[in-house]
Amino acid sequence: MAVSPRETQLAQTAPAKTTAAKTAPAEQGFHARIRRGLEYEQSRREVPKGFPLLPPIPAGRYTDPGFLKLEYEFLWKKSWLYVCHADQLAQPGDYILWNETRSPVIIVRGQNGAIHAFYNTCRHRGAPLAKLTAGKVQGGFTCPYHGWSYALDGSLVGIRDRRDFPGVDFSCLGLVPLRCESLGKWIFLNEDPDAPPLLESLRPLADQFARFGPDSIRHIDSRSFDVACNVKVLLDGLLEVYHLKTIHPKTADRFLDYRGTSQTLFPRGHSLMVTPNRSPDWIDPGTAGMMEFPQAGDLYRQFNVSFNLFPALVTPVSATGMPFLALYPTGDNSMRLECHWFAPDWGDGDRHPLWDKRISNFVRILEEDLQLVPLIQTSMESPGFTGIQLGYQERRIYHWHEELDRRIGERVPEYLKLEPLLSGMIELDQ
Repeated sequence: MAVSPRETQLAQTAPAKTTAAKTAPAEQGFHARIRRGLEYEQSRREVPKGFPLLPPIPAGRYTDPGFLKLEYEFLWKKSWLYVCHADQLAQPGDYILWNETRSPVIIVRGQNGAIHAFYNTCRHRGAPLAKLTAGKVQGGFTCPYHGWSYALDGSLVGIRDRRDFPGVDFSCLGLVPLRCESLGKWIFLNEDPDAPPLLESLRPLADQFARFGPDSIRHIDSRSFDVACNVKVLLDGLLEVYHLKTIHPKTADRFLDYRGTSQTLFPRGHSLMVTPNRSPDWIDPGTAGMMEFPQAGDLYRQFNVSFNLFPALVTPVSATGMPFLALYPTGDNSMRLECHWFAPDWGDGDRHPLWDKRISNFVRILEEDLQLVPLIQTSMESPGFTGIQLGYQERRIYHWHEELDRRIGERVPEYLKLEPLLSGMIELDQ
């Protein structure tokens, strides 16, 4: 018998027993709701009664330069975006140059250990202070053009030929800072000075990530891919598993039961997707014997759990480690994908020898997506593309677009607006 989305939500929120004896009651309830959702999805025979017919998402939201400019200004320039892990800035003076929102930014560890973010722009004539993608400086940065110098905290400390600048107030000419906050050792950046704090913006997902000990988690690998498509083309694929059977028949579809996937929508555009294995007893051989996060829980051992931290940080989380898939637009029809891997702290010595194979296998699956999306982009630029028609399994995509409209507000052209239909399916707490 079909049930309504609200009945499904009530079933997922009903109390249930759990075997995680040390798990807090709130966690028990959250994981129990996910398990109930999985049971429902595996047993249903039709779309839940009352689920709305999702209207097509207009093509212009992917191709219209005016709309993409609004998206860039009110989403990417005003959202918390993942930048790096604190391990990558181990000592004072260590820095990286970050340019994923088309504004060059220096992320640097200060003398007191704090991590700062500044635009890579000298206050004299606008020259860049750092030219390498990563490096180390002693004490601060010196402009290569005219020699103005800045401390690690961004303050202006030296002007060559100061006699020619009478009355200059050093306190007003420090490097222009950006919001830079952290979840454990994960560093995020926001160009909007009025944005809510990071942990508030990530609710309720910050509580889930806290269980993995973000203060001690280790960074083990980073690599990037430049992709010839609008950033949403690839992101859409990462928000659903409907494509597994056709894109990943010899890889992910062999062990994941996409038809049993449970999805949870959260406020602020965040979402969660949990996919069961085809065999309940299946264990990824690529993780056998690896150290686990102590408080990970059975949910992360037994299922494929994937979060999206809005707008575009997708992370398939497991008990033995996780990648961060961070997507950024580099143009209207181009993007960059950064893949960062993290593991539980194993102490001294080398990381587990299976990590190389595990990362290689993951990249193999990822490249199956990357080979197709440039072709999708080309198709979307033809007159044959009038919009995308989403089904029940793809509702995370519609949820993402609803949040985008909320961010842009009344500036969304009427012919590109979406009807907000999924508010009744958003889980407001854990």
